[in-house]
Amino acid sequence: MSADAELSSILNRRQQINEALDNGQSVKPTFKVVNIYTEFHEFTRKEIKDYQATFSKYDVGNDGYLDLAELKIMMEKLGAPQTHLGLKGMIAEVDEDADGKISFREFLLIYRKARAGELISDSGLGQLARLTEIDVDEVGVGGAKNFFEAKIEQQLRTNKFHDEIRQEQEERRRIEEERIVRRQQFQQRAAVFQ
Repeated sequence: MSADAELSSILNRRQQINEALDNGQSVKPTFKVVNIYTEFHEFTRKEIKDYQATFSKYDVGNDGYLDLAELKIMMEKLGAPQTHLGLKGMIAEVDEDADGKISFREFLLIYRKARAGELISDSGLGQLARLTEIDVDEVGVGGAKNFFEAKIEQQLRTNKFHDEIRQEQEERRRIEEERIVRRQQFQQRAAVFQ
């Protein structure tokens, strides 16, 4: 489609919408399928793949959407639980097709808005963007490593078996250290008789 034809199509659609609204009719939005990589040109392919992995991790239903329950679980696991109204507000802020769920494209809008500074830092979406994004250029590889280790530690702390496992590991370590000390003492005593 040439640029003139595309512009003409857009202007015709706009005219139809305006006429329908003037007549009191409701207009259903139409969305064009766009390549994610070209639409979100501000992200690298790797960043989009990382966002896709995060999205897929919490898309338990594997339907390509984060619904209210999945978003609730995601926010709880990230350590920023939200109220029911807060979750609905988060969805409404990026839900362009008004279906009550977040598609992957809408999920990427969160990060676009975060980069543009359009999100309130204390809002649910602001917290989501901050908790799931790390800028390696800013903090360096060591900072990213520390960030992810801290996130893993935070998630492990919530695991009820983590403390028990840690205690078992410490007990095994202590027993092994005592065994090594006893062996060294035995070898020292045995050296006297040789």
